[in-house]
Amino acid sequence: MQILVTGGTGLIGSALIPKLEHHEITVLTRSPEKACHVLPSKVHLIKNIDEIEDFSQFDAIINLAGEPIVDKRWSEQQKGIICASRWGITEKLVQRILEADEPPHTFISGSAVGYYSDQGDKIIDESLTVDATDFAHSVCSNWEKIAMRADSDKTRVCILRTGIVLSKSGGALKKMLLPYQFGMGGPIGDGQQYFPWIHIDDMVGGIIHLLEHADTRGAFNLTAPEPVTNKVFSQNLAATLKRPHFLFTPKFAISLMLGEAGQLLFDSQRAVPRALENSGYSFQYPSVGPALENILR
Repeated sequence: MQILVTGGTGLIGSALIPKLEHHEITVLTRSPEKACHVLPSKVHLIKNIDEIEDFSQFDAIINLAGEPIVDKRWSEQQKGIICASRWGITEKLVQRILEADEPPHTFISGSAVGYYSDQGDKIIDESLTVDATDFAHSVCSNWEKIAMRADSDKTRVCILRTGIVLSKSGGALKKMLLPYQFGMGGPIGDGQQYFPWIHIDDMVGGIIHLLEHADTRGAFNLTAPEPVTNKVFSQNLAATLKRPHFLFTPKFAISLMLGEAGQLLFDSQRAVPRALENSGYSFQYPSVGPALENILR
């Protein structure tokens, strides 16, 4: 297939693209210089979407672009950057798909479990409709609506409601490791909030599964089948690293560090990948213990 990928140098994209080596890959990137060091040499790099004359040349588009949502405090400026980095590129892609005479047959586009807002300990799947006003939900909800405008008889749209991706190469896990390595790890707050995680291999495997199964469309939770509370995750992480587990990070400390963005660490989403499993995908790492062992040992 001819595949266009956005966000190709990010945590997920840089793990996915080497697994697509038997396809012809074009990557839209703001930094071709960085991309050529991160990605396989045969990948075609472009800096601007206008370099593509006609989207009919592509069989599929995988849209993973987006400013990290928890890296900085949510000033009004940062909120604008977060929204624009997701909505803007998705709108451009959708417009070009709709303009094409023979558009790509598949459009896989990012979202996140933040769509669900805070759902406590209720088990949730893709059938849940959420009406919330928090920032994370608003970002994801509008992102998904924009992407779904490309859905037609010619193009199927798959939405990736992604959990916390566990990888040794970066992301949330890398940031968590330091306090644990110094014996100061522990849950955030009371630790009862659910932590929807996924191993990077299953994140990549899930995307490839959706790419290759023409009968899949709509929203998919890219989360492991066995979500755990933050406390249970923290216990498993400490045990894997053979470090103590007796401290905790109080909510006020997170609020001081991250402001409004800190709420993401306390929202609870017990999300399960029902749609993905029903479509035939089998997880390599359904349980958090073996997933952490694989990544950290």
